[in-house]
Amino acid sequence: MDRRPSSKSATRAENERLILEAAETVFAEHGFRGATTGMIAERAGIPKANLHYYFPTKETLYRQVVENIFTIWLDAANSFDECADPQEALTRYITTKMDISRQHPMGSKVWANEILHRAPVIQDYLETTLREWTATRIAVIDRWIAEGKMAPVDARTLLYMIWATTQHYADFNHQIDTLNGGRPLSDAQFDAMKDTVVRIILTGVGIRPARTAGEAGPVAVAGSAGS
Repeated sequence: MDRRPSSKSATRAENERLILEAAETVFAEHGFRGATTGMIAERAGIPKANLHYYFPTKETLYRQVVENIFTIWLDAANSFDECADPQEALTRYITTKMDISRQHPMGSKVWANEILHRAPVIQDYLETTLREWTATRIAVIDRWIAEGKMAPVDARTLLYMIWATTQHYADFNHQIDTLNGGRPLSDAQFDAMKDTVVRIILTGVGIRPARTAGEAGPVAVAGSAGS
């Protein structure tokens, strides 16, 4: 049996993975303007010509890096569509976003750097994909409020608060490590922080978790009937 097509496909996938991982780090460290495809190719351990075979321009590669991290964030928010209970949905969203910050810190930093510079490369992405996605999440939160499942809060502000808090663990991980005695957070420390973040945010929107963060349980809404 001729296996050349699958072998070629596997090689392409591996090369793209190496390039994108290297690009995340280089763009995070040097920004779009400071990074070069030569730097990225060197970090990926491949010839520069090979990089341009897969990604013709630096902007093409940069946009792919940004799209990848945003896609990961979008997937994290599936809980809004899959869970009717805001306690479960928000708990899953917050803890998943914090896990992503720990696992993909460079991608988050690329995004942060781009926004800090007023999104010179991905402004169109913000005005379309991000704006549309945010509107759908706001609609879900507003529905929960209308149904009496959580306290009336501004949904947009709630999302901004979650993004700021969860992405802090990626964008400021060096500061966190320094304040932790110069060591990365242990799994136990990180789990405890996830639990704390979840409890603070849920309490702020009138939800009193009946169990530890990450476990579904009854919801008590502050100010609701019977509370």
